[in-house]
Amino acid sequence: MARLNVNPTRMELKKLKARLSTAVRGHKLLKDKSDEMIRRFSEIVREAKRLREDVESEIALTLKRFSVARSFTPAYEAETAFAMPATAISAECDVESIMGVDVPKISLPGAEDNESEGVAAGATEVPYAFPEITGEADEAVKSAYTLLPKMLKLAETEKAVRMLADEIERNKRRVNALEYVMIPQLNETIKYIKDKLDENERASIVRLMKVKSKA
Repeated sequence: MARLNVNPTRMELKKLKARLSTAVRGHKLLKDKSDEMIRRFSEIVREAKRLREDVESEIALTLKRFSVARSFTPAYEAETAFAMPATAISAECDVESIMGVDVPKISLPGAEDNESEGVAAGATEVPYAFPEITGEADEAVKSAYTLLPKMLKLAETEKAVRMLADEIERNKRRVNALEYVMIPQLNETIKYIKDKLDENERASIVRLMKVKSKA
């Protein structure tokens, strides 16, 4: 490990020892943060996996319901009904800090009132009123509505996973830079200065002894 290019003085030695102490403390703090971040990351990954499995399962069920509804409904009426615009739904996006990383937090205003059904506010009614449309179609549309909050939650969670993964990688690079570059470099430089100071001290003693022997 190449040492730092500094003058071998006691002042420099004192400065380098202070830097080394700071680097060691910083390394420990970053390592602890990294360990905790990996723990939280693992929890969120498991949550994202569970959410994705649930959403994919419900999407498959919803598509099956639409397929059944189309088989019981005249083609033109089904295409017209399913193409009608639904109630507009607004989402609010905020941020939440996880180990210093600001991740998105998405909410649907009023969704809490429909929490038992998992339906966003304003999305509990079908967007059509055709007598030819069967109950199966109504159930298919309502099933699609219930997916929205869950899909938003999945998007939010998977985005948090990606952001935390990036931060963990950045933190890992900082830890490695301290552990394998800065701290060894400081130790090497401190050793060099100590050796140099000892060498100078021995040389001074030898000169002093020579002066005394001549006296």
